[in-house]
Amino acid sequence: MSWLTDDDDEAYSEYDESSARVRPNPKGSKPRTKHRPDHADAVPGHVFTVDRGRYGVWVGEGTADERQVTATKARDLGRSPEGRISVVPGDWVDLVGDTSGDEGSLARIVRIHPRSSLLRRSADDTDAVERIIVANADQMLIVVAAANPEPRPRLVDRYLVAAYDAGIHPILCVTKTDLADPSDFLANFAGLDLTIVTSRSDAVPLDELRALLDGHTTVAVGHSGVGKSTLVNALVPEANRATGRVNDVTGRGRHTSSSTVSYRLGSGWIVDTPGVRSFGLGHVDPANILGAFGDLAQIAKNCPRGCTHLPDSPDCAIIEAVDEGVLGESGRLRLDSFQRLISTLGS
Repeated sequence: MSWLTDDDDEAYSEYDESSARVRPNPKGSKPRTKHRPDHADAVPGHVFTVDRGRYGVWVGEGTADERQVTATKARDLGRSPEGRISVVPGDWVDLVGDTSGDEGSLARIVRIHPRSSLLRRSADDTDAVERIIVANADQMLIVVAAANPEPRPRLVDRYLVAAYDAGIHPILCVTKTDLADPSDFLANFAGLDLTIVTSRSDAVPLDELRALLDGHTTVAVGHSGVGKSTLVNALVPEANRATGRVNDVTGRGRHTSSSTVSYRLGSGWIVDTPGVRSFGLGHVDPANILGAFGDLAQIAKNCPRGCTHLPDSPDCAIIEAVDEGVLGESGRLRLDSFQRLISTLGS
């Protein structure tokens, strides 16, 4: 049964399929291809800071054409098999687009070069999701105050664990030694092959620090209020990093530096990071910590499978060697330090 009248048939007879409007494909009719440009003309650069999706990159480092470029991250870097790829200070990258560095120009990061190291932390010890702080650093400058705020050995332990896990050499700098004697605090680290520098409020050992940092990429870390940014400003006056004082009531430092920034220092770099009060280690592999104690790691080859090397570990070859005096008093100190660092992962 038709619902159309003869008049309706006559009205619609002038239309056919060719009269129908075809809505265009909003994504375009060109088929997508899996092939991506190789960006053979990309320009290499060195990321020195990250701020809200914009990346500060040095291009032409060490040449007459050296310049700072602002860049964004290419969409493809968020589509790798491993998931989104973070670009962090210290990364070497390839850029396309406007790499002139002129005001208002914007380049695009299309590749990240292989990294020699990654310093990471997690939100807490139960969180295996890592936050990358800096790439390609080979030294960590751990800044801690002898007083105001009081030094926190366990936080320093966490920094050391992260450094050893990343294969980064740690340096411990104790500031404000004119306010308190740091000897008792430093005794916690007697068993470690740790470079130690002390600094007074009125006298920073700039020559000693520059000699240690020159030719290296050093990431500076520390609790809020310990004088880390003050130290960076002394080493790199043009850095002009924000500094703050310690709260007289809580004894805690205020967060002043809010971003991670790399500064050229001689033939190297110093990377200043925001002050933190916690440093999660949920991503750390305990085996990497043992690897930082070469003498103990060699003896550990004789330990039973699954040995934790902690005081209650049965038949631990390291503990037996220390008890028998094979490694001397220094070996005992190193074992104590190692066990404390391993215990940090579960505390």
